Amino acid sequence: MTDFTPSPRELDLEARTQRFIRDVIIPYESNPRFQGPITDDLVQELRGRARAAGLLAPQVGTEWGGYGLNHRETATVLRASGYSLLGPVAMNCMAPDEGNMHMLERIATHEQKERFLKPLASGVMRSSFFMTEPDGGSGSDPEMLKTEAVEDGDHWVINGRKWFITGAEGAGFGIVMARTGGHHATMFLVPLPNPGIVLERVMHTVDHTMPGGHGVLSLKNVRVPKEMVLGAPHEGFKYAQVRLAPARLTHCMRWWGAAQRAHHIATEYACRRQAFGKTLIDHEGVGFALARNEVDLKQTKLMIDYVAWTLDQGSRASTDSSMAKYTCGETLFQIVDRCVQVLGGSGIVDETPVSKIWREIRGFRVYDGPSEVHLYSLARRLKRKAATATSASPT
Repeated sequence: MTDFTPSPRELDLEARTQRFIRDVIIPYESNPRFQGPITDDLVQELRGRARAAGLLAPQVGTEWGGYGLNHRETATVLRASGYSLLGPVAMNCMAPDEGNMHMLERIATHEQKERFLKPLASGVMRSSFFMTEPDGGSGSDPEMLKTEAVEDGDHWVINGRKWFITGAEGAGFGIVMARTGGHHATMFLVPLPNPGIVLERVMHTVDHTMPGGHGVLSLKNVRVPKEMVLGAPHEGFKYAQVRLAPARLTHCMRWWGAAQRAHHIATEYACRRQAFGKTLIDHEGVGFALARNEVDLKQTKLMIDYVAWTLDQGSRASTDSSMAKYTCGETLFQIVDRCVQVLGGSGIVDETPVSKIWREIRGFRVYDGPSEVHLYSLARRLKRKAATATSASPT
């Protein structure tokens, strides 16, 4: 039986996170350092506040300073953190670091955890995940990976080019995905800065809340000792799946909180703003839009909780997480877009957080697999199921 009843610990952490976001983090939203790309000095200040509140990286294991939350508990806490765009950054549960912590906990050696996971979870170091490539390289289709690594004695030597690499500028290390012969790939832990890795530029994007932005990098003769292989050689594609489903879902969790914030702001405005002799919410067009938001928030919350529960049961949840990523990416954006419309002029200026949430959440329909790629993947699965059913049916 599926039981979504929250545990006492989960309820306590949710309440603490909500208070922390409301009383400590939301006041930072008017800070001049948050009017453009978020700066590392602001990141460290925010993490200091989260550390003092006992809310830094709550999702990691207790040995790394967290609470060892399961996926269901993580969903509750990360939704609460997302109520401010600065919340996940402050609590060190933001991409790409959160996904990298998850993978390091499960795959890395003890020595690698001490060197990379420990400072990452403690919030004193940032990381990056070097997967996406330009010029027909890997993106939504990792099999198109072009960056190569070849063995050279006790080292691997990596050459290639990467782009849309979140957090690369200022990161303490990167997890580099490279082809290692045929259809095999390997993940490498590479300390940064590295003389063979050049940050060509930080791309100008609509979002500003991911520290370090999104970089374009060239890798030329990057020498990596063999002990810096993450997991086993040639198993990179398999390990990517370890990160994939949970990372898709944590995006959904964080953005759910942001969409809820936009909905609360738009609802409060519609209940006090007068037009044509009555409040906006009493006009069907506005009232129905907000009612749809309420329904969509409930549906996406239930979907997130269900997929989190399946992960807790030991499932890879590849299909379910793909469905959740598609549904949340499309639906949460629609919620925020309706909020912009309800707010009118106030929705497209920085007088409220809604315009910034709208800009930031737009990218969610693209990264970690565009909506169309998830639909394509689901359609292929349907085709395989239909073919299996046809071959199994009696003639």
